[in-house]
Amino acid sequence: MLDRFVYGEAERVSPEAPALVLRYQSEATTLGGAGNVARNIAALGGHAILAGVIGRDAEGDLIADRLVGADGIEGRWVRPAGVPTTVKTRYVSAGQQLMRFDREAVLVPDEEVIADLVRAIEREIETIDAIVLSDYAKGVLAQPVIRRVIDLAKSRDIPVVVDPKTRDVHRYAGATVLTPNTLEASALSGTDCSSDDSAAAAARAISISADVAAVVLTRGAKGMMIWDTRHAADGVIAISTAAREVFDVSGAGDTVVSALVLGLAAGATVAASARVANAAAGIAVGKRGTAVVHAHELVRVLGRGADGNTKIVAGSQAAEIAASWKADGLVVGFTNGCFDLIHPGHIELLRKARATCDRLVVALNTDASVRRLKGETRPIQNETARAIVMAAIDSVDLVTLFDEDTPLSLIELLRPDRLIKGGDYSVATVVGADVVASYGGEVVIVPLEAGQSTTSIVARSRGGGRG
Repeated sequence: MLDRFVYGEAERVSPEAPALVLRYQSEATTLGGAGNVARNIAALGGHAILAGVIGRDAEGDLIADRLVGADGIEGRWVRPAGVPTTVKTRYVSAGQQLMRFDREAVLVPDEEVIADLVRAIEREIETIDAIVLSDYAKGVLAQPVIRRVIDLAKSRDIPVVVDPKTRDVHRYAGATVLTPNTLEASALSGTDCSSDDSAAAAARAISISADVAAVVLTRGAKGMMIWDTRHAADGVIAISTAAREVFDVSGAGDTVVSALVLGLAAGATVAASARVANAAAGIAVGKRGTAVVHAHELVRVLGRGADGNTKIVAGSQAAEIAASWKADGLVVGFTNGCFDLIHPGHIELLRKARATCDRLVVALNTDASVRRLKGETRPIQNETARAIVMAAIDSVDLVTLFDEDTPLSLIELLRPDRLIKGGDYSVATVVGADVVASYGGEVVIVPLEAGQSTTSIVARSRGGGRG
């Protein structure tokens, strides 16, 4: 759909009727709905393919010919006769939306439209890492489309994130994550969701009712409530939101979905991905209109620890911070790796590593370093994306990058108290072990579950499925 914003000054009431007079100043037109999800994915460094229905009208031409290409998105369109392109026009003054004018028609797709849309998705399924079903209840996501998409995703073991706008959540059975807001969750669960306990109960009930793996319930200023039994002992994870000035909430939900699906595509857990999404939403509501959030903005926000200091830093700054921690009597731990597609083995390593120290520094190989070690097809995620995901993980206190093949120089610079590696290493094979031992530090080998690696994930994916 198209989102149009008309900006002006509203300083008087019309003499003709009890209505404000908006004196025109400017206007802007952007992709809205699922298009805004795609815009945010592209702005955050992902590659988005947008499949959907648009009309054979000027607005449809604008989407297909100008807006999609300009935003770095590929389009796969079905354009049936007699269906108008949905346009939402918002009239705004002094940052406040005065009214919205919608031009739309709920589509009742025939077999040809459904078949064309399904074929468009089938042609792309081998090249993608995740799918978003952005359901605005306009008829495009008919049940046959939803079922086929979820089945295709299961065949490749890739995540499906659903932003639902209907009470019939059973239609999304088998999806990975549902992302209802508070009002939607209340309607779906019959719970008011005003308290943490009621929100957690609603998320759990929706997960069971819809037969989905996880629910990320967005709660505005209250943050998020997550139900995901796979990565939490009791299934419940609460994420708070930092206080921010809210300028415009248009499209903030799309921003959440975009950041969430990128985290999942990178291999992060639902909780880690939701933390990224929560930060992205906080940025989005501070912008005017259906605005996108860029990767560098997320780096600034996610790269800050609880004390407000930057969490993603250069090696020299990491050394200064580590020295200050040690001066305060804290034990500094260090681990390193490519951390390309974050999987449960990585999360286990980081959790166990953090348990051996007071502060954990994670050093990531740069893209150039990964290519030298793993080949030209790696990394899957660039260094910015990998640093963003790593910074969102609670076990990690500091993230830095190194361009060499090994972190030896960085270890010499930081002088960590604990040098920590996973169970597939021995002390004799750990780079920097002799350096750490020379000043009384310790090498710690943490036991890990066998069989989990990015290389095996990539190999299974290229073989047509991930097991």
